[in-house]
Amino acid sequence: MTPRHGVVVLAAGASRRLGRPKQLVAIDGEALLHRATRAALATRPADLVVVLGHQATLLAAAVSDLDVRCISATSWQHGMGHSLRSGADALDPECMGVLVVLCDQPALDAAHLQQLVACWREAPCEAAASGYAQTVGVPALLPRDWLRSADFAGDRGARGLLQARATETHVVTNEALARDIDAPGDLPADDDA
Repeated sequence: MTPRHGVVVLAAGASRRLGRPKQLVAIDGEALLHRATRAALATRPADLVVVLGHQATLLAAAVSDLDVRCISATSWQHGMGHSLRSGADALDPECMGVLVVLCDQPALDAAHLQQLVACWREAPCEAAASGYAQTVGVPALLPRDWLRSADFAGDRGARGLLQARATETHVVTNEALARDIDAPGDLPADDDA
């Protein structure tokens, strides 16, 4: 039987450096949150959870047309690790793997996420992660068991776990993912907000 995966889209942060929700920055007329969630849905997950925190109602509206569940991470202010834990815990029990997706990578597309899923299915007890800028990080598909036993204190998310288990992580390179939206200088020219 083909192992099933769930998706956790992390969208809880306050985007303090940008000064407005980066989740709503538009690329080709589509909010980054919607774009990342739509790409993740193309992997045909067993379940998909969008983890919200800051301005949850506004951000939930941005994905209201998609077949996803939005949850609020009660401890989102304590860092990405808390949001990741909330999302992973909320996934359907049949999900053997967890595809962790951020919404601030403008180059993220369904094709790359599908490559991660295909790679993970070859060895579902190991991880498939993105390689860019001489690092290994998210998006990444991790065995759910890894997340159950991980220490996600503070702002430590999946990257630290991938580094600690590097010998069990398969890398799918996509250098375009090195660019993210974090500060005003990162905004695309076509952002209309």
